Amino acid sequence: METIIHASCLKHIYPDKTEVDLCGLDFIVKENERVAILGPSGSGKTTLLRHILGLLTPAEGDIEVFGFSPTKQFAKIRHRIGFVMQNVDEQLTQPTVFDEIAFSPRNFGHKESEVITLTEAIMKKTDIMDLRDKVPHYLSGGQKRKVALASALVLSPELLIFDEPFQGLDPQSRNEYIELLNHLTENEKIATVMTLHEVDLVPLLADAVYLLKPGGMISKKGTPEQVFTDYESLKEYHLEPPVLFRLFSELKRKHPRITIPLTVEEAVKEIGKI
Repeated sequence: METIIHASCLKHIYPDKTEVDLCGLDFIVKENERVAILGPSGSGKTTLLRHILGLLTPAEGDIEVFGFSPTKQFAKIRHRIGFVMQNVDEQLTQPTVFDEIAFSPRNFGHKESEVITLTEAIMKKTDIMDLRDKVPHYLSGGQKRKVALASALVLSPELLIFDEPFQGLDPQSRNEYIELLNHLTENEKIATVMTLHEVDLVPLLADAVYLLKPGGMISKKGTPEQVFTDYESLKEYHLEPPVLFRLFSELKRKHPRITIPLTVEEAVKEIGKI
């Protein structure tokens, strides 16, 4: 598979002289891969995303997205990337939901007939046609995130970036959003990169996990199962494994035939082996 992101030993210095060294392992994302980034506050998760989006220029190191420098050549790749911010209120700027989603195709110079076709198509896919004429800032948190997602998807990007996508969502809205994300990424063949702090959600959303230590060291990569079964290592990142991993690790000591499940559905099947 094609490599779409390759970052190597990035260093960024903020105006207050705070340094973030995203060194250690290279950060690599392949096409159609779902990647989660975990680490404590201050480990550089958002800094890494900003470098991918060309919002920050590294003082040292190299980064390529689709083979281009995101800082110097972002115009060549911007149509291939969608982004949903942690605080979606900062992202929603238009008077209606339709205008919000139509903003990107209009900005790229599409004819209004094409804008309408593209916008309505993605609104149907994200099941928000009923919100078409609503004011974005008056919507619920879950609805706002769906609108932001539709805006990010309207031009059919190959890469989606999320910064803490579930912050502030109630359980029902969160579960609906997870189901929508997985359906879209599977059917549209989109790579995703997201920062998360809810470890229990990682197995539902990621094929690969990167762990960052305080200060920015990218020091571990693996599948969710590989990462979360290394309990001693997780302590270094101020993380605990998901509840299912902890529960079934204990059960496995008495029932070696079972495997550690990633989802509740898999857990039900494993319990049937006991």
